[in-house]
Amino acid sequence: MTETGDAKTEVTKSAAELPDWRPLWNFQDPAGSEVRFREALAAGEAAGDDEYVLVVTTQLGRTFGLRRLFEEAHAILDTVEARLDGASTEVRMRYLLERGRTINSAGDPAASMALFEEAWDIGHTPAAAGLDPLTADAGHMLGIAAGGEAALDWAERTIRFCEESDDPRCKGWLGPLYNNTGWTQHDLGNLEAALELWQKGVAFREAAGDEDSIFIARWTVGRCYRSMGRLEEALASQQALHAARAAAGNLGAGYVEEELGECLLALGRADEATPWFGKAYDMLHTDEWLQAEEPARLARLKELGGR
Repeated sequence: MTETGDAKTEVTKSAAELPDWRPLWNFQDPAGSEVRFREALAAGEAAGDDEYVLVVTTQLGRTFGLRRLFEEAHAILDTVEARLDGASTEVRMRYLLERGRTINSAGDPAASMALFEEAWDIGHTPAAAGLDPLTADAGHMLGIAAGGEAALDWAERTIRFCEESDDPRCKGWLGPLYNNTGWTQHDLGNLEAALELWQKGVAFREAAGDEDSIFIARWTVGRCYRSMGRLEEALASQQALHAARAAAGNLGAGYVEEELGECLLALGRADEATPWFGKAYDMLHTDEWLQAEEPARLARLKELGGR
C-alpha cells in the first residue's frame, strides 16, 4: 500500500473511533462540558472529520451561552458560520439553533425568532431526513422566544410534529414541550390547561424512567396546585418531594424549599415558612440565571427568610 493509502486508512479508522459527543453534555455543569467538548474537538481535528468538528463546535458555543458568556459564545459560533458553505444540513441546523439560543438568552428573543424559523423550515425539507429531533428543538425554541399566545401556537405545532414522527428521539421532546407549554398556559392564567399538560408530563417522564425528570414534572404539578388555590395539596406534594430527595441524599437546587415556604405562607403559617425561605435563599442566591432574570424573586426569598 502506498504512503498516501496508509494515511487515508488511519484517518478513516480515527474518525470511526471518535467519541459520541452527546453523553459529554452535563447541562448542570457547562464548564465541565466545555472541557470534554474541547477534548472531543481535538480528536475530531486530528481525525480530519470536518463534520464532527463543526457539530461539536456548535455545542462548545452552547456551553458559553449557558454561562451567559455571550461574546465568547458568538465568537465560537462565528467559526462555524465561516464554514457553512458546503456544510451538511445537520451542521446548518445546529448552527442556527445555537446562534438563536445565544441571542435569546442574551435578552433579544425577537431577533432569535428568524434563526429558529429558518431551522424549522429546513427541518421540513427532504434534506433534513433523519433530523426530526432538531426540527422539534427549533419549534420548542420558537415557543420560548415567541411568548404569549404565539408561544401556544408554536407549542401545539411542535407537539403535533413530535407525536407524528416515528423517531423516538423526536418523541423525547414531548417531555420538555409538555413542561414549557404548561408554563405558557400557567402564565396566561389557563391553570386547568397547565395542570393537564404537566400531568401528561409526569406520565411521560415516569414511562421514560429518569428520576430527575420525574421529580421536576411532579414539582410543576405541585406548583400548579398552589396557583389554583389548592394549598393543602400543593403543600403535601412538595413535602413528599422533599422527603424523597432527603431519603436519596439529594439536596436539590432549592426550588422545593421555596415552594414549601410559599405554601406555608399562603396557608397563614408564616413562622413555619420563614426557615424554608431562608434555606431556599441560601441554595438559590448564587444562581446566575435567577440573578440576571429574577432578582426580585431572590430579594423576596432573602427578606422572607430573614437573611
